[in-house]
Amino acid sequence: MIRNKLLEDIFIYLVNNASNLISITNILNFFKSKKRKTTYDTISNYIGYIEDTFLIHKVERYDIRGKETISGNCKYYINDLAYKNYLYPGYGYGFGYLIENAVYLELLRMGYEVYTGNAKGKEIDFVAQKTGETIYIQCSYIMSDQSTIKREFSPLETINDNFPKVVVSIDDMVLPSHNGIKHIQAWNLRNELIYHKE
Repeated sequence: MIRNKLLEDIFIYLVNNASNLISITNILNFFKSKKRKTTYDTISNYIGYIEDTFLIHKVERYDIRGKETISGNCKYYINDLAYKNYLYPGYGYGFGYLIENAVYLELLRMGYEVYTGNAKGKEIDFVAQKTGETIYIQCSYIMSDQSTIKREFSPLETINDNFPKVVVSIDDMVLPSHNGIKHIQAWNLRNELIYHKE
């Protein structure tokens, strides 16, 4: 067994920040603030090793208008939702990231190429592409009030093309479509994706 404390701590950092936009510079600054000696290249290489084992997945940012990837910040998703619960038993860290991470894994299983989108300065959780088709997805734990509903629907409203746009949550009830944007329950996501491929 290979024991490398820095490698372990980088993995823990990525688990803690799953679904957040981060950069290698962010990670380097974090370790420097903890008086840990490392370099940009070392962190980059270690993240590459972790990716190679499929413990984490890197998701690039995508400019929806320009239809190209954006360098710099990206997101990482963990391959098993148990990692964080193993490191921090209980659910004190919240549920929102779990929904987003689970949606990412489902998109991956269904063969989509997945990006995190940027449209007019607003973040779109997922731009999922397969065989010339695209679907835009926002994720939320529960659409508990009007401000949450507005927050999740508004980024999708900035996209001008006609590809499907959906908001995914675990609410008991489905909200009405708004400006062509559907609300679906997380457990119906696979059926929704299959429907759009038919």
